Amino acid sequence: MNQDFTPATLVKRYKRFLADVILADGSELTVHCPNTGSMKNCGSPGDRVWLSRSDNPKRKYAYTWELTENAAGDFICINTQRANPLVATAIAAEKIEALAGYDSLQREVRYGENSRIDIFLSNGNQANAYVEIKSCTLLEQDGIGYFPDAVTTRGQKHLQELMTVAANGQRAVLVFAVMHTGISHVQAAAHIDAKYAALLAQAITNGVEVYCCYAQISPQQLAFDHIKQLNASE
Repeated sequence: MNQDFTPATLVKRYKRFLADVILADGSELTVHCPNTGSMKNCGSPGDRVWLSRSDNPKRKYAYTWELTENAAGDFICINTQRANPLVATAIAAEKIEALAGYDSLQREVRYGENSRIDIFLSNGNQANAYVEIKSCTLLEQDGIGYFPDAVTTRGQKHLQELMTVAANGQRAVLVFAVMHTGISHVQAAAHIDAKYAALLAQAITNGVEVYCCYAQISPQQLAFDHIKQLNASE
């Protein structure tokens, strides 16, 4: 994790991809918000945030919102683009024991119905593994994290495609990258997307492996701390 992040105070997020912040010197700045989701409970006015800076002269907004520290002191990585590289690094380092032993890791491989799998693992000694990654940041109560934070027809489609992979004798894997230090357990957000919750339970029953990877997050580090497997009853 970049240790040169710039601290600021959040004013508001708007138009999905923009946020206004106040820097330490009191100046106000518009920054890029790299999160297409609802970001429910991930950024309230007055929260402390951390920004990265790009030197690309073609960018309209040089700064990107990366982290939030909420009123409870929890750190949240709101940049969803961080999740996939983090999982790939953990797999390559064999920190996810269930996915160890593969000698080839490819990103964004075509599969299913006009889809791309986040990570494709292969070697000659075991079934190929198709790994879909979802960033989980919605905390509502008592350490319970929920996915999704809004209705996701795309996520529903991915679960159906993973079930097809499993039915064809390959490994179908869903990884929830838990990017909120206040979350200690993950479950499907049936109160937000009942169809996704039903499909997730069906997927686990039909052989899709689901793992929750909990991250340590601060302006100085971003790494997985521990990993749990999710079962159909959760």
